[in-house]
Amino acid sequence: MSAKSTARDMTTGSIWKHIVLFSIPLLIGNFFQQLYNTVDSVVVGNYVSNQALGAVGSVGPVINTLVGFFMGMSTGASVVISHYFGAKNEKGLHEAVHTTILLTFLLSIVFTLVGIGMVPFMVHFMKTPADVVAESVTYLRIYFGGMIFLMIYNIGSGILRAVGDSRKPLVFLCITSVVNIVLDLIFVVCFHMGIAGVAFATVIAEAVSAFMVLFVLSRTDEPYRLVWSDLRISVQILKKICLVGIPAGLQMAVTSFSNVFVQSYINRFGSDCMAGWTSYTKVDQFVILPMQSLSMSATTFVGQNLGARDEKRAEKGMSTALAISLSVTVLFTVFLNVAATPLIRMFTKDVNVLAFGKTFLRFMSPFYVCCCFNQIHAGALRGSGDANGPMVIMLSCFVVFRQIYLAVASLLSDSIYPVAFAYPAGWILCSILMFLYYKHAKKRSRPLVSETA
Repeated sequence: MSAKSTARDMTTGSIWKHIVLFSIPLLIGNFFQQLYNTVDSVVVGNYVSNQALGAVGSVGPVINTLVGFFMGMSTGASVVISHYFGAKNEKGLHEAVHTTILLTFLLSIVFTLVGIGMVPFMVHFMKTPADVVAESVTYLRIYFGGMIFLMIYNIGSGILRAVGDSRKPLVFLCITSVVNIVLDLIFVVCFHMGIAGVAFATVIAEAVSAFMVLFVLSRTDEPYRLVWSDLRISVQILKKICLVGIPAGLQMAVTSFSNVFVQSYINRFGSDCMAGWTSYTKVDQFVILPMQSLSMSATTFVGQNLGARDEKRAEKGMSTALAISLSVTVLFTVFLNVAATPLIRMFTKDVNVLAFGKTFLRFMSPFYVCCCFNQIHAGALRGSGDANGPMVIMLSCFVVFRQIYLAVASLLSDSIYPVAFAYPAGWILCSILMFLYYKHAKKRSRPLVSETA
C-alpha cells in the first residue's frame, strides 16, 4: 500500500485539524501501548503476587534509562526527517531514513549488552526488598534480551510519524497489544510461568511490531522507502540527528536514572507501598498520554513548517496543541479523583496496597496540568531543532532539583507524602522555566536543514 494516502503535509490547511487528526492515532496507539504494559501489572497483581506487582513497577526506571536515551535519538531522527519532508528534499529524506535505521541496528547491540550486564547492580542500587529481588532480575534480563525489537519498532514508527503518518503505527500497536494480552494470559494463567511469562509475552509482541514496521517501510513507494542495500551512515545527517538526539537522549536517560533514586525512596516503605506505587503509575501513564501525543504532534508540525520557512504557522500550531492539552488534562484529573478506588482495584484486592494506590493517585493528580506546559513547549522546541534548552531545563528540574528535594525531605519527615511530592515539585519548576525559555528562544529558531544537504 502506498504511503501517499497516509502521509500528512502540515504546511497548509487547518492548523487545529492537523494537530487533532495527527494526535488522535498517536493517542490511541499510545493508549494501546500502555494498555498492554498495564495488563502485565493486572495479570501479575491478580494471578502471581504483590511482590511480582511491585517488581514490574520498580524496574520501570531501570528500563527507561536505556530506552529513554534511544527515544531521544529517535526524536532527533524524526526532527531531521520531518524537516526534509517539509522542505520536499527527497534525497535528504532517503539518506536520513537509511542512516537512522542502520544506527538503530548498531545501538541495539550495545544497549542489549549494557542492559543485561547492569541488572544486578541496578536492582541492588534501588534497595529492592529481598522478597522482590528475584522477580525483578528475571523480568529485566528477559526484557533487555529482546530490546532490539522495541528499538526497531520505535524508530520505524518515528519515521512514519515524521512524514505525517500516525495511522500505521496505531494499527501496529493495536495488533501487538492484542498479542501481548493473549500471551500474558496463556503464559501466566495457563502455563503458570509467573513474571517470566509476562516478560516473554512483551518481547514476542514487540518482535511482531518490529517486523510489521520494517515490512511497511520496505514496501512503500515514497522517498522514505527502506532499501536494504542502501543502508549506510551519512556523516552529515548523523551529525544533525545527534545535534537533537543526544541532548534529548541524555535528558530522557538521566531523568529516568534519577527516577531510580525516587524508586529507592519508595522501596524503603516496603513491598505493599511498592505495589501501590506501581498501581498508581500505571494509571498515571494513561493520564499523560494526551499531552505526550500532542507534544509529538507539535514536534512534527513545527518541524514541517520550519522546513517550509513558515515560522508564524509553527507558532500557532504550538499554541493550539497547548490549549487542547490543558483542556483534556483537566477533564482527566476530575475523572481520576472520582474513580480512584475502582481504578486501583483493577490491580489488587489487597487492602494495604489499595490504600497506598488511592493515596498516590489523589495526591498527585491535581498537578498534571503543569506537565502540559513543559511537554508541549519542549516538543515545539525540539521540532525547531533546539534540543539543548529542553535538555538543560528538564535535567535541572527532574534530576538536580528533584534529588536535592528528596534528600532534604527525607531528613525532615518520615512520611510518604513528601517523597511523592518530588514529582509535582519538579513539574511545576520545569513548566515555569520551559515557558520562559520558549518565549525567549522562539524568535531565533532555525530548521536543521537550512544548509545544503
